[in-house]
Amino acid sequence: MSAAKRRRRKPLPLPPPADRQRFRRRLLNWYRRHGRDLPWRRTRDPYHILVSEVMLQQTQVDRVLPKYEEWLTEYPTFESLAAATPRQALRTWYPLGYNVRPKRLHAIAREVVTRYDERLPSDADRLKAFKGLGDYTVGAVRCFAFGARAPIVDTNISRLLFRMFVARGTAKDHETKRHLWALSGVLLPRRHAFDFNQALMDFGAMVCVPRTPRCGGCPMQPDCKFFASSERQQLGAARKRRTARR
Repeated sequence: MSAAKRRRRKPLPLPPPADRQRFRRRLLNWYRRHGRDLPWRRTRDPYHILVSEVMLQQTQVDRVLPKYEEWLTEYPTFESLAAATPRQALRTWYPLGYNVRPKRLHAIAREVVTRYDERLPSDADRLKAFKGLGDYTVGAVRCFAFGARAPIVDTNISRLLFRMFVARGTAKDHETKRHLWALSGVLLPRRHAFDFNQALMDFGAMVCVPRTPRCGGCPMQPDCKFFASSERQQLGAARKRRTARR
């Protein structure tokens, strides 16, 4: 697509209020029955939340669970992590991989201790100033640790929202990414933001999975654009087969 065509493309529409409310209700009802019981969901400690979010970057939950507990046993606070050396932190991190993460976590701990009296800032601008904390991690920490009504978009959420409300083009182009963040923001309820954001992640990880989404029995199915387009394609293919047999 040329630059001129991209400029002329109409902005993707946001769902009307009734559709947003229906999506929230279905998602939260599903989460109450099927949401995962994870240790970082049972705490509001900013340090513990930050550790979990950094560990979960590009690493599956099952691999993170034992290392999360081990890490917090070794370094239960920002102060204890800051007192360690980067080499010690890296040794404890093994074998999660992506070893820039423990180095950044260690650097953040030292900055929190020296600049912020061992208290992680809660505002977005200061959190974004820490190296290695992007929009998703900042939103997650603000929501899960500080109770802020902050939208988040990770890989699972991006896939879910794209399939549910867009289902054309690709979720990876710049305009669509911006739209998915806008979607996450308008869908976020005024109450229960914590549960809603956790539910988005769980639904993307457990139901709206990458290769074979579990559309059968999915509570979102009646309004899902991806499911509707898949059905149309299947019906079209069936008609072509019937026509070819005549």
